[in-house]
Amino acid sequence: MPTYRIDLAYDGTGFHGYARQNNVRTVQGDLETALFRITGDVKTIVAGRTDGGVHAVGQVVSFSVDAPLDTRRLQRSLNGQLGPEIAVSGVAEVGGDFHARFSATGRRYRYRIWNRPVLDPLTARTTWHIPEPLDVGAMDGTVGWFVGVHDFASLCRKAPGRTTVREVLDARWIRSGDIVELSISAVAFCHQMVRSIVTVSVDAGKGRSRPEDVPVILAARSRDVVRGLAPPHGLTLMAVTYDEAEPGTVPSWVVL
Repeated sequence: MPTYRIDLAYDGTGFHGYARQNNVRTVQGDLETALFRITGDVKTIVAGRTDGGVHAVGQVVSFSVDAPLDTRRLQRSLNGQLGPEIAVSGVAEVGGDFHARFSATGRRYRYRIWNRPVLDPLTARTTWHIPEPLDVGAMDGTVGWFVGVHDFASLCRKAPGRTTVREVLDARWIRSGDIVELSISAVAFCHQMVRSIVTVSVDAGKGRSRPEDVPVILAARSRDVVRGLAPPHGLTLMAVTYDEAEPGTVPSWVVL
């Protein structure tokens, strides 16, 4: 059975997350409906499920079918059906052992904050508006404590029977004009982990906490020590990495 990889981007605003759900619109639901018109019933596997309102520019999906497909025709058809909210940047046949989720060796996310008294309506769908000043140095110092292997139980919505231990490979906050941006990569993330990290960072940026509080937060292993979740619409899945040098991990039109 041939196996295929799809690289796609989407504006998550109008979706109830990636994963298919009954009676609501999801990215997987739209994608599999479009695929069904070409391939018949097919089950897709995604590199990382995203919550409602979360965006992606470097999402990866894999699936297998009974017969070979014309990848260029498939890409054109999917873009014709799914645009403008979903865009397929590439379709390629891959090895039969390729698995979008379990073959992945890393994921990278970006979180953006619009840090100015008045919001920007042109970025309102993709940034969290915080009007008061933020100390980006304190925010960057905060995320530095998360790098490495830790139990992130205080920052994750735990699934029964699954570990909350994760390895964060890199994390940093930078300011570019009115945009304050987090870039964070890990082997894998647990549910709501990045949005919780953003919340902890913003508390430090507002002077409500100190970067040195992070070890205490991690040691507590309780969601009660973190002040809620950052809004989903500021979060974007930027890239998924694999051991093999496969093209299309990040579309060429994406400015990082």
